[in-house]
Amino acid sequence: MPSGRSRTWLTAAVAAGASLVLAALLVGKWDELSAGITGAPALVVGAAVALQVLALVSRTEAWNVCVRASGGTVGRRCLYRASSMGFVGGLVNGQLSSAARIATLRRSAPDDTPRVPALVAAELPILAVEAMLAALTSFTLVGPLGLPWWLPLVFVGALVCLSAGLRRIAIAQGRWLAQGIAVTGSLTGRTRVVGFVLVAVFAQIARNWLLLHAVGVDASVFDAIAVLIAVVSLGQLPFGLSVGAAASVLILGPEGVAAAAAAGVLLTATGTVGGLAFAAWAALDVALTDRRVRALAHRLGTAVARLGTPAHTPWTALAALPAQIRRSVEHSCFDVLGHLQAAPALAPVTAQAPTGMPHPRVSRSRAPEWSPAPRERRGRYE
Repeated sequence: MPSGRSRTWLTAAVAAGASLVLAALLVGKWDELSAGITGAPALVVGAAVALQVLALVSRTEAWNVCVRASGGTVGRRCLYRASSMGFVGGLVNGQLSSAARIATLRRSAPDDTPRVPALVAAELPILAVEAMLAALTSFTLVGPLGLPWWLPLVFVGALVCLSAGLRRIAIAQGRWLAQGIAVTGSLTGRTRVVGFVLVAVFAQIARNWLLLHAVGVDASVFDAIAVLIAVVSLGQLPFGLSVGAAASVLILGPEGVAAAAAAGVLLTATGTVGGLAFAAWAALDVALTDRRVRALAHRLGTAVARLGTPAHTPWTALAALPAQIRRSVEHSCFDVLGHLQAAPALAPVTAQAPTGMPHPRVSRSRAPEWSPAPRERRGRYE
């Protein structure tokens, strides 16, 4: 058997090959493709992203019902974080989605979740409902793919027999299997699982229909269902991010390869953005609940709050200096200010005083005495 690294390289090579084949089919139609992608209204694209998030949340709620019925007591937030990691793993390969989801859940809450075999079995009720819905609507593939009309009946019969056999095995000897599919033993559990799965499926169908009409494809609801079945089926193969475009071209290629490929590209883009938004919420929730992150945020908030208090103003910092340093600073400031104020008074007198009048006194302590002029003194004695 090939090693894990060899399988990874093989998966990447197949995905790159599928993308190259699809690009070869679109040679000479890049203008139509880009026009279809960029011409989609922003409101429709935003609605498609919101429908993708709704589908992920609804499917996670169905998984929550199955896990709790199998004996798990894990919190909903922890389970949602594990589900988001499952989507990130599904971006690499569709088969890694369940493995990443289960591994993350077991690692984050090992004491509150069932063991791995029971968690694997807890996926089966959801997959059974999805497969049954796909079998019931597989008649939408008859026209686009040229399948025999009786093939959907075979699919439905095979799924009914498989579900009955799985139930008997669980009751007879499969203890871990019986624990995983314990949700099927109650009417309330079955109803809730079917309801959440229906919401997720209808959200995906609505997203397909909106994006097909946004690029100019006159598609019906049955066409949107056929595209969804093709996307899920091809997603089990290593097509990578080109699975949406490949499925759209496979189903709606006769109506326009470029328009169908543009719708597929938008399907992949909006699905990826919605899933990454779901994963970003989970990452933010992990960061906010981590003790170290919360302690760091508390320290930063305390430091910012202290900067605005009066205790950290410049005048308070000056008052906190030692008394000797404060006195030195005050004396220096007073000496400079006193020198600036006394400078005009200490300037030399250049103008002479009027005759017969004393000179103005510059200072009280050392005032110059007035003396008569020499001529006046000589004239008096003469």
